[in-house]
Amino acid sequence: MLPRKPLLAALALTLFGGTAQAAEEVVVYSSRIDELIKPVFDAYTAKTGVKIKFITDKEAPLMQRIKAEGENGVADLLLTVDAGNLWQAEQMGILQPIKSATIDQNIPPQYRASSHDWTGLSLRARTIAYSTDRVKPAELTTYEALADKHWEGRLCLRTAKKVYNQSLTATLIENHGEAETEKLIKGWVNNLSTDVFSDDTAVLQAIAAGQCDVGIVNTYYYGRLHKEKPDLPVRLFWPNQGDRGVHVNLSGIGLTKHAPHPEAAKKLVEWMTGEEAQKLFADINQEFPANPKVKPSAEVAAWGSFKADSIPVEVAGKRQAEAIRLMDRAGWN
Repeated sequence: MLPRKPLLAALALTLFGGTAQAAEEVVVYSSRIDELIKPVFDAYTAKTGVKIKFITDKEAPLMQRIKAEGENGVADLLLTVDAGNLWQAEQMGILQPIKSATIDQNIPPQYRASSHDWTGLSLRARTIAYSTDRVKPAELTTYEALADKHWEGRLCLRTAKKVYNQSLTATLIENHGEAETEKLIKGWVNNLSTDVFSDDTAVLQAIAAGQCDVGIVNTYYYGRLHKEKPDLPVRLFWPNQGDRGVHVNLSGIGLTKHAPHPEAAKKLVEWMTGEEAQKLFADINQEFPANPKVKPSAEVAAWGSFKADSIPVEVAGKRQAEAIRLMDRAGWN
């Protein structure tokens, strides 16, 4: 007969081992606004019992922190915006591949790293916004056309220091080559109506106020402002529908190289790419789901459907340094 205490211990492990596993904590370093991601993590905890601890900061300090912590790191996952940032994290050697058939089935390959180091979670289009008072949709066609003389003194842009514009420029280089893209960017700069803005909301407000007639913004900024001001005289236009399509980028997540809980972290990422979590992303963030099985929210769907550029988003990282140098030469500051 087994001694009583070991027998009870074995029985407890059998009965409650799954609960102990489920109660494991996953630590996420996140550059996303807390209120945009907390409901997603809360839903996972309610479903599984796994606690999610997330630490919020800007992407660069978070990546440097993961690198500095090395083998003693506490973060299991890095959650951030823009494929350019995720690619930089990959190049820093702070991520490791997540091999998962579930993720591969949920997220199209153009929205994942070819190395499997990270995957997209939600999508945003960087598209044209225009004044409904001063611009007819028929005047708009492509990103490239915004460099035409027709738009001289009518264009607003966000600063080139933001990764969103660096990624857009990187994909333009991929599509057109460096010389043609530099000519295009110089055309944009020549058509500016005012100095560049610090964020996309300011671009939209400038269009509404009559400082400019058109601009380039991420769709979710429009969604947030339009929700506050339904009568905002600004709408979105989907460019390049006759050729490659709209530039799309993402928010995404990667498994850190020295993750203390890699299996628990992998399960969280698999769930985040699934239909339940993707619907939460769509409803809360006014973004497009990265999982094509999930429809956007009614508010986002009302903006209309569009053809998206199918170029792999990791190009935004691979050509980021080129893009920054080109933007500087072209005078986009």
